[in-house]
Amino acid sequence: MAIIGSIRQEILSGIREASKFERIRSELAAFVDFSLTREHYELAASLYHQCRARGVQGSNTDFLICAASISESMSVFSTDKDFAQFAKVLPIKLHAAAVH
Repeated sequence: MAIIGSIRQEILSGIREASKFERIRSELAAFVDFSLTREHYELAASLYHQCRARGVQGSNTDFLICAASISESMSVFSTDKDFAQFAKVLPIKLHAAAVH
């Protein structure tokens, strides 16, 4: 399993409690860092334009995630509802999260 650095940062940035931060940081260490290339950034920009033309908005990080997903044939694991909107325009595969 792999994770891009901006996802790791986004997850950890949302954690306020120091002990929880350290626990999650430790758990995320199981994920290999996936390095993005110039091609991923260029694809992300193209995906941004495709979505924008269809009235779908997203962040630069969201489109980097989509670019990595598409170019590397990886599914996106997220509870962020924006990705369901991206999937209506882009050929991304969403990994369903189990809700308890």
